[in-house]
Amino acid sequence: MFEKQTYIRRRNELKKLVNDGIILLFGNNESPMNYPANAYYPHRQDSSFIYYFGQHREGLVGVIDIDNNRETLVGDDIDVVDIVWYGSVNSVSDLAAQVGVANTLPMKGLATIVEDALKSKRKIHFLPPYRHDTMIQIMDLLGIHPYKQKEAASLELIKAVVKMRSTKEPQEIEAIEKACEVGYKMHTKAMRLVRPGVTEKFVGGQVDGMANSYSSKVSFATIFSQHGEIMHGNPSMDLLEAGRLALCDAGCELDDYCSDNTRTMPVSGKFDQRQREIYSIVEACHDYALDVAKPGVKWYDVHMNVCRLMTDKLKELGLMKGDTEEAVRAGAHAMFLPHGLGHMMGLDVHDMEALDQKYVGFDDEVQPSDQFGTNCLRMGRRLQENFVMTDEPGIYFIPALIDDWKASGHCKEFINFDLLETYKDFGGIRIEDDLLITSDGCRFLGKNRIPYHPDEVEQYMAENKEY
Repeated sequence: MFEKQTYIRRRNELKKLVNDGIILLFGNNESPMNYPANAYYPHRQDSSFIYYFGQHREGLVGVIDIDNNRETLVGDDIDVVDIVWYGSVNSVSDLAAQVGVANTLPMKGLATIVEDALKSKRKIHFLPPYRHDTMIQIMDLLGIHPYKQKEAASLELIKAVVKMRSTKEPQEIEAIEKACEVGYKMHTKAMRLVRPGVTEKFVGGQVDGMANSYSSKVSFATIFSQHGEIMHGNPSMDLLEAGRLALCDAGCELDDYCSDNTRTMPVSGKFDQRQREIYSIVEACHDYALDVAKPGVKWYDVHMNVCRLMTDKLKELGLMKGDTEEAVRAGAHAMFLPHGLGHMMGLDVHDMEALDQKYVGFDDEVQPSDQFGTNCLRMGRRLQENFVMTDEPGIYFIPALIDDWKASGHCKEFINFDLLETYKDFGGIRIEDDLLITSDGCRFLGKNRIPYHPDEVEQYMAENKEY
């Protein structure tokens, strides 16, 4: 939690941006696993609630009455039965005081606030809900069916939250830097452990353990797999095999803020010639983004230029052919890169994604594409100073996609399917880093950079083996 004045300032700015009405910011409730009152998943508070109200306790709602300049934290104090099991916690009034909120109400009082606002025909603003218990709560309060709540959510509030959360404050940048330091420990741990004969589960579990050991948790389910062609490949009990590549996509959440990195490493400790050739292309694409990312640049343009660079270099290997511009226009590059170059990051690893990417990553100038591959680009609008972005190009050889395009003849004028067939056992390579957009460019986040140049990766693995 930041100092009290941070949350007061943020709520005051939000009032100015939204202008009138009542804002309801729903915190998350506890989420049981299998049955109530036992074996709960670790509680994760809603990120926008954290941003404006700072508290992590479940079962809270923040109310901002713009017209009357009144803020209320709504929630029930825990009873003695809860204290027996979980220990004493601060009262709702104490929680409110910590973030500069003067008023509190028990949860039953929220209905009265909403009823009074509806009677007065005042605007009631809420963000698109993503949890079903919140959807039910909104239906009870406002009579809006869950299927209609996304479209009924306040566009004014969405745009205001996106505007505020997109640009990171110095204290937020500091928090992300700390998360990136744990991310460094996670990824170098994987590099120390990777060798033939250990299971994906073992390495993935050790990576998770690094996050848990540093008063944090993973920012998303760790991806660790020899099948790097699967975008979100979960660790399995498969043994790591000599000659294969292992892809590790993992991040830490520390003090609410995230890191997100990917490294691809040779199981045997050395890249073979074919692996180096593909790796060098991904490396060049990654470094291109580092060179050009700065305020005013459209991230969509950076992504498309990466696709052109990748196409040119794949043509040199004989995997692609034809005119580069025509190939990219046709979407032929998506055979190898079926996702976007990166996304915003902060309180969420895909920051604010619950608010809809068309508002978070796009605007009136830059709209999302519906072309396969490019439609997965989460961010396209112009960069601004103190944006935090991921830079994550990759090249993947996906057997099912190869078979599908080859059978249909899709982009056959740009892809050498005969040669591509010989890469079906390759897997995939991705390199991902977290970038802060500065006044005149960008920089890595985190004091220590995870090795990513191929010689660096090989050297680190050779000098730091754990057995």
